[in-house]
Amino acid sequence: MIRIITTFAILCLFGSGLQAQSYITGTITDALSDGPIDLATLFIEKSNTAAQSDQNGEFRIEVPIGEAFNLRISRVGYKEVITEISPMPNKAIRTLSIAMIPMDAGVEVIVTDTRLEEGGMIVEGVEELKLLPTASGNFESVLPHIALGASSGTGGELSSQYNVRGGNYDENLVYVNDFEIYRPQLIRAGQQEGLTFPNIDMIRDLSFSSGGFEAKYGDKLSSVLDIKYKRPDSLAASVGLSALGGSAHLEGSFQAGKSSYQRFRYLIGARYKTTRYLLGSLDVTGEYTPNFTDVQAYVTYDLNREWQLGLIGNYNRSVYQFIPQSRSTALGLINFALQLFTVFEGQEVDDFTTSMGGVSLTYLPDREENPLYLKFLASTFQSNENERFDILGFYSLRQIESDLGSDNFGEVVAELGTGTQHQWARNYLTSQVTNVQHKGGIELQLDPDKDDVTANHFFQWSVKYQHERIEDHINEWERLDSAGYSLPYDTNFVQVFYVLKSDNNLMSNRFTAFIQDTYTWKKDSVAEWRLSAGLRAAYWDLNGEAFVTPRAQVLYKPFVAGRDISFRLSGGLYYQPPFYRELRGLDGQVNTDVLAQKSAHVVGGFTWDFNWSKLSKKPFRFITEIYYKKLWDLVSYDIDNVRIRYSGENDASGYVMGIDMRLNGEFVPGAESWFNLSFLRAREQLDGVQHLEREIGEPEASEVEDVPRPTDQLMTMSVFFQDYLPRNENFKMHLNLTIGTGLPYGLRGNNEVYRNTYRFSPYHRVDIGFSILLWDAIRRKAKPKHFLRFTERTWLSLEVFNLLKVQNEASNTWIKTIFNQQYAIPNYLTSRRINLRLRMDF
Repeated sequence: MIRIITTFAILCLFGSGLQAQSYITGTITDALSDGPIDLATLFIEKSNTAAQSDQNGEFRIEVPIGEAFNLRISRVGYKEVITEISPMPNKAIRTLSIAMIPMDAGVEVIVTDTRLEEGGMIVEGVEELKLLPTASGNFESVLPHIALGASSGTGGELSSQYNVRGGNYDENLVYVNDFEIYRPQLIRAGQQEGLTFPNIDMIRDLSFSSGGFEAKYGDKLSSVLDIKYKRPDSLAASVGLSALGGSAHLEGSFQAGKSSYQRFRYLIGARYKTTRYLLGSLDVTGEYTPNFTDVQAYVTYDLNREWQLGLIGNYNRSVYQFIPQSRSTALGLINFALQLFTVFEGQEVDDFTTSMGGVSLTYLPDREENPLYLKFLASTFQSNENERFDILGFYSLRQIESDLGSDNFGEVVAELGTGTQHQWARNYLTSQVTNVQHKGGIELQLDPDKDDVTANHFFQWSVKYQHERIEDHINEWERLDSAGYSLPYDTNFVQVFYVLKSDNNLMSNRFTAFIQDTYTWKKDSVAEWRLSAGLRAAYWDLNGEAFVTPRAQVLYKPFVAGRDISFRLSGGLYYQPPFYRELRGLDGQVNTDVLAQKSAHVVGGFTWDFNWSKLSKKPFRFITEIYYKKLWDLVSYDIDNVRIRYSGENDASGYVMGIDMRLNGEFVPGAESWFNLSFLRAREQLDGVQHLEREIGEPEASEVEDVPRPTDQLMTMSVFFQDYLPRNENFKMHLNLTIGTGLPYGLRGNNEVYRNTYRFSPYHRVDIGFSILLWDAIRRKAKPKHFLRFTERTWLSLEVFNLLKVQNEASNTWIKTIFNQQYAIPNYLTSRRINLRLRMDF
């Protein structure tokens, strides 16, 4: 690990060439199902060079230098592929994506050069991620390990929410097969969070952009995650079991009627999750009963060879029940140690039920005969969220003897405060989002004068109408008692510390549209250019705001001997119209005059593909991006665990700047690993507020122009590393390492002038998993009586969460005394836990 991390640092700083030959790498898939094709033979004509694809469809073949040649790809049951490869310089790597057609299909073979990322998006498969040890059980928890600038924030391992480049959880777009995905609004802690929409067993691949994305994607400030589900061509299934729940999925296809090809395809997944075992390691002891369930299906039917009907449906229910008993939390310094001890009465019962249904109709003819593409979508999303708790806590804040030489070491030496904290809530939220959309595109091939030059335009457009309905009923309060006196103290009345009551009902309509053109120009042995430019327009009838925002991306790849590199520059205006939470202020009242939060992005990037080891079938890839985001009309907010509380006004401005780096590749053949390193600075200024800052040791506060945003995290590093025994690839190790500097926070109820002046302790966590391949039907055909012969592949994994048993902080519990002193008592995340996981593929 030390050698690998050192190598990563050297590559980031110097980047010297390491390959000594030219190669073509890539993947071979079934054009109809998108599944990998193994055992396909690749052969270079007029030579003795050949190679074969592995079980993931991946291949690598050494090629001649400086001359054109034909590459032949063949596989039993598929049409042979012959593609002409232009001359490649010395020490170059070219990546191809080859889609082969079954013999009985009536379409043509597709060969795509994938050297440039589409629109600056990072594209990844998910097979390598299925064995990654993760406590949340959600796919999004792996994003910080493969995506640039993504981090898990204060939710830690219990949450799948993620921040991207100084943004918050609400600033990220998520699409599944072109349907936009929404999430519940009331969740306030990671332990309440259930299963998110994306199901990793159903995912084919994903694309992710951390900023500066194309106009075809929606109106958010930070990022876009575009997920494509599988299109199966044969029967397959999987089952997973562990102490944290289980999952199962079924996929397949069959001919309908008298058709000669697979017309009906189905993909069904079910998941169950319970974090009771994990939550048992928290400081607060009690009876945890979390139950989370998700069922979804994606079905397609080919009406003919040009028209396809798609249906997607999802039902998700999360129930969190908690009866707390006691809490004991130690904190402080070596010469001043404190302990908070609390005894509880009452319980919490939360349930979140979401459902989503969508239908799509796609027109996709033969691209050579008709380059037009059309798609029509309609979907509806509904969420019913109920939050109910009545918890009474009797606390005692004590000073503990910390002198190792004292006879009273570890015992209570002073009682700093006693009191009662009573929290009560009955909150109910119902939201429904319904939309219809049309999107399309047309590709126009240009006819340059020179034979070695190709060029084309790809025009895209879309119009969308969306109707939203919100019903929100809030009734919550908190009572604080210190030494027998209710806070705030009043000689005439008994007052509660905090109360929030409101009833809000909203109905609104949104209209959005975009146009975009992507121009691609390529000249063999010289360079490739891709220019994408577009406009987005939006209007929301609730606040009457309309806007038009431009976006553009430029990608350039020179064909230089000894280097496989590309450069990209992107930018534009990115506006985020408010959803319901941004409209609701701290007093529970809705401000319908809130305008869209606005940002201007400038992103510059560099990608380098290189060959480190001749044994690896895939090239290594180093990516770096530097960015600057100007922000205005912001709605300021504070974060408590994963709960975001907005001010309900456009009352802030700011900026974010930073640099992200990623290195991924097969440090050992057949096992890909990812290394991410990010630095950022996120600052803001509240309108009409002169911020102050007091330096340590200085008696007077000084004025400052800006203060940290709640997501200002100077450095984050994440590693997903895989390895296996030198002589036994069936025994693998998966290491998941996350390190991040502390996030800022401020005083409760007084976080304006001295804003976000404190920071949580740095976050660092190691999860490790050891997996053994118990059965592989392809490799072990000689054992027909094996007890797992009914499966195609079976893995057994032993996982250790929080290997180093680090106490990471999620939020604070504020203890206030009658003398108006406040103590921030950290709420720690989970401790070390061991999990056993079984995965069977059929």
